[in-house]
Amino acid sequence: MIDDIAAIRLGIFLTILALMISLESLFPARQLAKNPQTASMLTRWIGNFGLLIIASIMARLLLPLGLTGFAVYTSQMQWGFLHTLELPLWLTIGVSVLLLDMLIYWQHRLFHRIPLLWRLHKVHHADRHVDSSTALRFHPIEIIASIGIKALAIIVIGIPAEAVILFEILLNGFAIFNHANIRLPQPIEKAARYVLVTQALHRIHHSQIMAESNTNFGFSVIWWDRLFGTYTAVASKPDDSIDIGLTDYPNVKQNAWLTGLLWMPFKHKKP
Repeated sequence: MIDDIAAIRLGIFLTILALMISLESLFPARQLAKNPQTASMLTRWIGNFGLLIIASIMARLLLPLGLTGFAVYTSQMQWGFLHTLELPLWLTIGVSVLLLDMLIYWQHRLFHRIPLLWRLHKVHHADRHVDSSTALRFHPIEIIASIGIKALAIIVIGIPAEAVILFEILLNGFAIFNHANIRLPQPIEKAARYVLVTQALHRIHHSQIMAESNTNFGFSVIWWDRLFGTYTAVASKPDDSIDIGLTDYPNVKQNAWLTGLLWMPFKHKKP
C-alpha cells in the first residue's frame, strides 16, 4: 500500500512539474539573464534536480516507509492529542493539514532567522532565476531536518496517514506552482492572492532585498503571512525587474553546479 501511495504521489508530482515547465516555456514571466556570470538553464537544472535526487535517496534510507508509514505506526500507537478528541476522520484530516501548513510556515521563518539553519536554506535562495526547478533546490540536510520536524509534529499532534498524504501532495504541488516562471492574468492574480501564494508574491520572497525576502513565507495559502504580519503585496521594483537571489552568490557556474550547491552551507559567508 505504501508503495502504491508513493507511486501516486510521484505521478501527481511529475504531472504538475511537466505542466508548469510547459507553461514556463510558452509564457515566461521573466527571461533568464545572459551574461558571463550566469549559469545556463541546463546547468541550473542539473544542480536543482540533482539535489532532489540526493535528498530523496537520503530520505528513503532514513525513513524507508516515509512519513506516511510513520503516521500509520503512530496512529496504531494512539500518539498525539488529536487521538484524544475522537473527531470524525474528515475533520481530523482537515485540522491536521492546516496545522502542518502553519508548521511549515514557521519552519520557513526559522530557517531565515537562525544562522545555522540559514546556511542550509540559502542554497534555495541563491538561485538567480526562479522557476519550477527552484522548488526542488533544497540542500539534502534541510530536507532531512524538515522530515524530522514533520515527524515530530505527527507524534505530538497525532496526524493520520491520510492527512500526511494529502499534505505532502499539496505542499509539493503548490511549491512547484508558486515558483513557476509564469504570471497569472491580472484579474486572476488579484483574486488568487487573497487565498494562495501566487508566483508574483513568491518572487518577492526571492528578492535580494532582505526586508522583502523575509516576507511571504507561505508555500500554499497566504493566510499565515497575513495573520502573522509577514505579508508583502508589492516589491520595491516591478515583478519583471525584481533582483532575484543573494548578493553574496551571483549565479556563477561553481555555485550552480551540484557540487557547489552541496558545499555551499559549509562556506563561511554571512547571509
